[in-house]
Amino acid sequence: MYYTVLIAIICNFLAAAACRAGDPAYDYVAGWLKPPAGLEHMGNSHGEIAVDSKGLIYVSVDGDGNPAGKPGIQVYRPDGSYSHNVPNLPKTLHGFVIRHDVIYGAVLGEQKVIKATLDGQILMEIPASAFPEEKRGPKGLKLTSVDVAPNGDIYAVDGYGLDWIFVFDATGKFKKVFGGRVAPYNLSNCHKIFIDPRYEQPRILCCDRVNLRLLHLSLEGDVIGELATGLRRPSSASFHGEYVCIAEIAGRVSVLDKQGRTVITLGTNETSGEINTNKVEPAQWHEGVVTSPHGITFDAAGNILVTEWNKNGRVLRWNRKQ
Repeated sequence: MYYTVLIAIICNFLAAAACRAGDPAYDYVAGWLKPPAGLEHMGNSHGEIAVDSKGLIYVSVDGDGNPAGKPGIQVYRPDGSYSHNVPNLPKTLHGFVIRHDVIYGAVLGEQKVIKATLDGQILMEIPASAFPEEKRGPKGLKLTSVDVAPNGDIYAVDGYGLDWIFVFDATGKFKKVFGGRVAPYNLSNCHKIFIDPRYEQPRILCCDRVNLRLLHLSLEGDVIGELATGLRRPSSASFHGEYVCIAEIAGRVSVLDKQGRTVITLGTNETSGEINTNKVEPAQWHEGVVTSPHGITFDAAGNILVTEWNKNGRVLRWNRKQ
C-alpha cells in the first residue's frame, strides 16, 4: 500500500511539474461525496456523471441485478451532499449527458435511448426497433453512450456491441449509421461518444477504448483524425474552454488541449489488480488515486468530477486552482 501511494504521488507531482504556464492545475478534494442516508456507499457505479445549470451533480447508479439502494440517477449538491433521485428513470443508464437541462441517456439493459426532463418526465424514447435490424448484432443493441448535436440530431453508439454510431433527428427518426469495426473507422469498444464543441465546426469525439485512442469524426461521419493515442483505455470525456478531460479506465485521468497534447494527469494508479476492474474494495481505495475511471465531467468552474466503475460506487473530485 505504501508503495502504491508513493508511486501515485510521484507520478502526479511530475505531471503537475510538466504543466506550461497558463495550463490548468488542480487540487484533490478528499471525502467530498456523502452517500444517501442509510447507505455506506452510493451503489454500483457503471455509468456517467454530469452537471446541470444550477450546479447540481447527476450520477448514474446501476440497478441491474442489484435493485437495493437508490439506482437510477442520484443527484448531489455542489458540496457533495445527497439531494434526491430523478424519478421514473431506467435502472440501467450507462452513458448520459445533460444538454440545456435535458437528459439524453443510453439505456444499456433496455436497448433504447431516452430524452427526459431533470425531474424525470420522459419526453421521448428511441426503442431498439428504430435501429436498423442488420446493425443490431446477434445479441441485440448494447448502447453505451449518447449525445446531441447543435441542430438537435441525436447520436448513439453501440459501444458494447458492434461499435456502430447511429444518428436520429430531434424527433427520434432514424437518419443514418456509420462507424463500426470496418475501415476507415476500425473502432473497437467505442465506449462513449461526445459532440466536441471546441472547433469552428462541432465534431464527434470517440473514446475508442481498446485502440487506446481518441478519434475525431465529422457530424456526417467522415474521419477527421486521431486526437490522441496511447491512452489508458479512454472511457469518457468532458469539455471546458479549450480543454477536454478524459476518464481512462486503466487507472488515470488526463486533461488535453485542442491539439491533443496532455497538459496534466491526475490520480494515476500503477498497481496491477486495482485498475480496469469494478471489484476494488473501499479498504483498498487511496485518496487522490483512481482505480477505474468510467465517467467524467467538468463543472461550470472547470472542476473535474469522476465516477468510477466500482461495485460499491465511488466519485472523486479535483478542483481547479484559481
